[in-house]
Amino acid sequence: MGVRGLQGFVSRVCPDACKTVDLREMAEKHRVDHPDFPPVIVVDAMSCVRYWYTPEFWVCGGQWREYLAILEDFVNVFMAAGIKLVFYFDGVVEEKKREEWIKRRWNNTKEIARLFQFIKTHRKQPGREMFVLPSALPTFTRYALKSLGQKTVCTLQEADFEVAAYGLQHNCIGILGQDSDYLIYNTCPYFSIENLRLDRLVTVMYSREELCNVLGISLTHLPLFAALLGNDVVPESLLEGFWHKCLATSPHKNSSYNRRTKILLGVANYISKIPCSYSSLKHLEDMLPLGSDKTLLYRGIKSYLLPGQQSPWIPPNVTNCQMLSLQQQSVICQDKEIFQLAKEQHIQSENYSVFNILSNGVIECSNSLEDDCDTEIPGQSLIYRPARQHIYSVLLESGKGGAYPLVKEWFVYFGNPLKQPELIQPVQPSVPGGTPDLKTLWLAKGPDVEKQRYSTFLACFHLQDEMEELQALEAPVAGFCCLLTYLMMQVSSLSLEDLNAFVALILCLKGKSAAQLAGLQLAEVDSRAVHLGAVLVRGLTTLLMANSACGFPFRMDDLMPWTVFDGKLFQEKYQQSHRGCSVEELLEGNESLYTPFQNLKSFICKVCMAKKRVIQSRPRGNGYNAGREQRDFNPRFQQPRRSHFVSPYHNQMRGFVQRNPQSQGGGSGQPDRRRFHLPPR
Repeated sequence: MGVRGLQGFVSRVCPDACKTVDLREMAEKHRVDHPDFPPVIVVDAMSCVRYWYTPEFWVCGGQWREYLAILEDFVNVFMAAGIKLVFYFDGVVEEKKREEWIKRRWNNTKEIARLFQFIKTHRKQPGREMFVLPSALPTFTRYALKSLGQKTVCTLQEADFEVAAYGLQHNCIGILGQDSDYLIYNTCPYFSIENLRLDRLVTVMYSREELCNVLGISLTHLPLFAALLGNDVVPESLLEGFWHKCLATSPHKNSSYNRRTKILLGVANYISKIPCSYSSLKHLEDMLPLGSDKTLLYRGIKSYLLPGQQSPWIPPNVTNCQMLSLQQQSVICQDKEIFQLAKEQHIQSENYSVFNILSNGVIECSNSLEDDCDTEIPGQSLIYRPARQHIYSVLLESGKGGAYPLVKEWFVYFGNPLKQPELIQPVQPSVPGGTPDLKTLWLAKGPDVEKQRYSTFLACFHLQDEMEELQALEAPVAGFCCLLTYLMMQVSSLSLEDLNAFVALILCLKGKSAAQLAGLQLAEVDSRAVHLGAVLVRGLTTLLMANSACGFPFRMDDLMPWTVFDGKLFQEKYQQSHRGCSVEELLEGNESLYTPFQNLKSFICKVCMAKKRVIQSRPRGNGYNAGREQRDFNPRFQQPRRSHFVSPYHNQMRGFVQRNPQSQGGGSGQPDRRRFHLPPR
């Protein structure tokens, strides 16, 4: 989170602390000073993704091939300068930050609601001032960088601590990011991603020493300074009285400063006048209204001490590393070999969410670009929950009586107040021959085990009976087909037109370059297609989780969005399909795609039919639902114990004929079988 207002304070009030630097020159100096060690920059990737994502379109679900090309260019510029990059990603949400995480999720929900209202009103993407990260962008950025041969680290605790520690321990030339906490840690230099000019490798370096000169304090004061301004440990609400006292005695009376700037200067002035000792800290703890927890200030300071560092505010005998608390945590997984493997894969960004479930049974998912006013499409969290329940069952061994430990889910969706985690019951999937244990799935070898991995994966999506047909497909198409079939079965409001759009997408995407996709023009943007794009992309993360749990029957690269999805292309196919365009137009006149299109569609329709899910035609034309009505929360969406596979939303479409004459843009009569080539019923 950083210290609120500190980054802006440095830019406005401390110009000497903002030095323009040439990273090539710094790298060359490092090579001269340390000839045996190549120059390394450690990257706080989570604070960089917003700056990396520069494709023109961001609202349609992600322009993933364009984004991958941008990341490749970014990496290549540093490689050409002989600078190695190490990328760090948040691997957990620490409980001390849960309240802040929830607060941000509510803010994101409001932003997304405004975004959808804009799209419905103007039928286009808004300007960058309303920019929202494409769903799951940080997750897939991690795998994108890994696919580009970069070292990516998924953290076991708060990323900024591990970034600062790595930078210090490995003598890095700097940290690249945008988080004011790097002004507080006593670590290597801090470079701004916001001010980076990639073509020249020039950016701003923030100087802690110059900041301290302006504040009139020393480097050792900075952790206390941050704690007294409010950080992840010390809530700002407890400090208002103290700030008022600091403002009253501060010599800084510049009327042009805003209140936050005056508070920063006032707190620094107060600190500069007290002895730098543990007794001063105790006096502050007694003075502040810390309630029953008098250690808040102490812990707030300690959170900035990197391994091996000490502080005059804290006696040496009580200074320890944050990592110690991690080692003392009890874990759900009792098999040490499995747990260690999951941990290693987590750190190396090889698995997805598995370690979090095996360690403490907690998993979270941030906001997606979902329209809360669309009553026909449930939240992606609810759509994929049955699959996750099966994945949890694969990962967690049942105890006496077959009971599984419950998994705590923090997932954002309409109707979830996020006041506490939802306790989700794992549900055993229907794997032929029974679910193999993790030692078999993860460690055993041989063709029989490979078959078990694949069948267990399919069982998580209720497709265990379709193994032979799916294995005959190319791996990316098979993975996409699993997801699309599951989606069509789970959400009964999805129509034949939606299916046509998705199938045309996966087939037409193959062979298209990032430049071709960037050049694709959209006359307008459909809000429902935006929603469906986000649901599909979140589904890919569910595939990643299942793949990780089942011992990787697929290569992770085969399940990535740049392999199977493009937001603009999906918008185009969706709008074409709902306007009633011919299959020929959907497939861009490519006759070689006609048979694969029919085969994939027939397969999905057949599987759905076997589950009593009939996919019906419901063209929406160019109509838009203004979506002004507020949806009511349906409590049955919260039934986590559902284990049989009948879509909980199955009856929503009852009453629609194959083509609904009342639907927007719809015609009348029977569907045109020549145009849409419906499979025989």
